[in-house]
Amino acid sequence: MKKFKLSSIILSSVLLAASCTKDLTNLNNNPKKPLAVDAANLFANAELGITDLLTSTNVNLNIFRLITQQWTQTTYTDESRYDLSTRNIPQNWWHTAYRDVLNDLAEAQKLVNADATLDAATKKNQLAQIEIVTVYTYAVLVNTFGDIPYGEALNIDDLSPEYAEAETVYLDLLDRLDAAIDNLDPAAQGFAASERLYEARPLTPGTIASWQKFANSLKMRLAMIIADANNARAKQAVEEASPNAFTSAADDAIYSYSTIPPNTNPLWVDLVQSGRLDFVGARTLVDTMNALSDPRRPFYFNEAPGGGFKGGTPGASNSYSSFSNAGELLRRKDFSSVWIDYAEVEFLRAEAIERGYAVGGTAAQHYNNAVTASIVSWGGSEDAANTYLAQPEVAYTNAGPGGWKGKIGVQKWMALYNRGFEAWTEWRRLDYPQLQPASRAQSAIPLRFTYPVSEQNLNKINYDKAASNIGGDVVTTKMFWDRF
Repeated sequence: MKKFKLSSIILSSVLLAASCTKDLTNLNNNPKKPLAVDAANLFANAELGITDLLTSTNVNLNIFRLITQQWTQTTYTDESRYDLSTRNIPQNWWHTAYRDVLNDLAEAQKLVNADATLDAATKKNQLAQIEIVTVYTYAVLVNTFGDIPYGEALNIDDLSPEYAEAETVYLDLLDRLDAAIDNLDPAAQGFAASERLYEARPLTPGTIASWQKFANSLKMRLAMIIADANNARAKQAVEEASPNAFTSAADDAIYSYSTIPPNTNPLWVDLVQSGRLDFVGARTLVDTMNALSDPRRPFYFNEAPGGGFKGGTPGASNSYSSFSNAGELLRRKDFSSVWIDYAEVEFLRAEAIERGYAVGGTAAQHYNNAVTASIVSWGGSEDAANTYLAQPEVAYTNAGPGGWKGKIGVQKWMALYNRGFEAWTEWRRLDYPQLQPASRAQSAIPLRFTYPVSEQNLNKINYDKAASNIGGDVVTTKMFWDRF
């Protein structure tokens, strides 16, 4: 029988007693998860969240490239046929915007307001930047659904927020944007290196002056969207904003992705890392570009087997190996995502002149600038742009079908390639190009998303009111600004 020394027993008892009295509560702490997050990180995460939402090709979340027939699907075709319910797409879109973006922005705002270490001018700039991204995000929501929870939408104590009328939200967003623009001070700092629209650029370090131009360009976009519903307000806002909006591609608001996962562009994740072969170019876009010998084709798409550019039929089962797929630029890990660019602003100025707004220049000048900026931004040359614009079918002097709406609408749709959500918005309000429903479509081309199932179940009273107010919770209900 083994014997133990008394000293060993005593030592073991002491160690056991020590281990029993040791505070073990620190085992509940995750050293890799911070107990508190600062405002700068929350703001950066919100920028990433809204950018990923608008950039993603994940069919559970973002199907706007399919709706606008920039792309179509290969094997799985439900989303190209406007099936929104199987994957609960509206709910995923809604929850991501409210929960992941707007909540982060609201919390960042609280932290900035509470930070006594910030000087007054920096605090004011940071709050203005938060407000601008908040307006940007709410505009995405209202342009997707119509009436939305707004005033109390982020109140965690109110699980059944009322819906605000879309037009009321829109006018308030313009007011909030005006206030944010007035609060920006180019002589002071903002969020500096933590934000990714301007500070991340190695050659053009961002300043608050860049945010002023971005906010004014956003103001032009929002104002023009409501031009058919409230021309007086649109005219005032566009004329106020245009002198202070983008004047060259150097001003573009673009989100800079990284080459290091998980901060890569979602396009790379979906098109390359996943190994999936789900998308090809839609013939609606590809055929239009072919007919015009558009110089952006080799940047937008890879050539089909056998040469040339060939698009698949929207809604049909399309063989990946038979058609053009997304171009090599879109497959880069760090391919940037555009929030607003100079080309879009110049299209807005061209439209403003056609509507009788005073923004200077001629519609043709701004239209030519827009088309040229788009071609050059994708890698084409100014000479190629000039040749393209000289074609009678492209030249602005030849109005063609649809007048100025047709001319601007088709060219803007092509320039908004890879920006499916904005292309969808412009198609709805300008009615060009004249898209036809996809093969075996489950509905007409959606004019809005239906409300999430979660709202129908958890906020039914307010959901019912909102559905009744907009004319029915169906995809064919028009937005208040979609008058024609």
